[in-house]
Amino acid sequence: MPNVSSVSKFLLLAFADTWELQLLHFGLFLGIYLAALLGNGLILTAVACDHRLHTPMDFFLINLALLDLGSISTTLPKAMANVLWDTRAISYSGCAAQVFFFVFLVAAEYSFLTIMAYDRYAAICKPLHYGSLVGSRACAQMAAAAWGSGFLNAVLHTATTFSLPLCQGNAVDQFFCEIPQILKLSCSDAYLREVGALFFTLSLVFLCFLYIALSYVQILRAVLRMPSEQGRHKAFSTCLPHLAVVSLFVSTGMFAYLKPPSISSPSLDLVFAFLYSVLPPAVNPLIYSMRNRELRNALRKLLSYILLKYQ
Repeated sequence: MPNVSSVSKFLLLAFADTWELQLLHFGLFLGIYLAALLGNGLILTAVACDHRLHTPMDFFLINLALLDLGSISTTLPKAMANVLWDTRAISYSGCAAQVFFFVFLVAAEYSFLTIMAYDRYAAICKPLHYGSLVGSRACAQMAAAAWGSGFLNAVLHTATTFSLPLCQGNAVDQFFCEIPQILKLSCSDAYLREVGALFFTLSLVFLCFLYIALSYVQILRAVLRMPSEQGRHKAFSTCLPHLAVVSLFVSTGMFAYLKPPSISSPSLDLVFAFLYSVLPPAVNPLIYSMRNRELRNALRKLLSYILLKYQ
């Protein structure tokens, strides 16, 4: 039985047995990856170039776009490279790096989604105090806390996971190095340390979700008391994209990590991992641009400028 010292590489899940199906998966992943790069890149450029988008919410949106770019770049390029070179291998250090950066970026993104709920609460429920509650210094401090919490989570889970002795081979049943799949390779009792760390993180995730839910209960009550229909529409327009992104992020992650073992299978695990790791970074730019008129106008001007420049 190999232990952790004898494992030099892991074998990721193969998508298909035939070259044609592998190329189909490669084309699908490439299209999604390019869409995520384009969408998040356009948001970063639009917000940076348009002075009207230099609000606290837009500052958090820039951070969210950076995190989306990072998280999808952590998983998909290696999966696409394995398809092209017809291999399943990823080095031990490469797998550890993938776990570290993925946990870091996803944990930080969830922290930013929680902060954005606070921003919406302050803007709608405490409009007279918004400037003091969400000023530039407060934004910088909250952003630093979000990035820092992601880093600490990544250090905790990476160190705990890769200190476990592995007694079940080195085949990871996923297209990237996912912690639950690596735990399946560990010895019978050794994985309990990482399970404890995961439980601690899930408790924090639940508390953040509870805060987001309570914030939106207060926001909904405040919006319904607004006398102006136009004011209610504007408030809903700023909140709906955030709610949609939170719902997508939380629901796909919960299905992936909390589904009953009785319905678990390699193909189902692959689908859920795709939903929570690949889909949100690709569709988040679309969700935010659909309901944000200022961002939509800035993107339209940016695209027009690019098209005119290269004509």
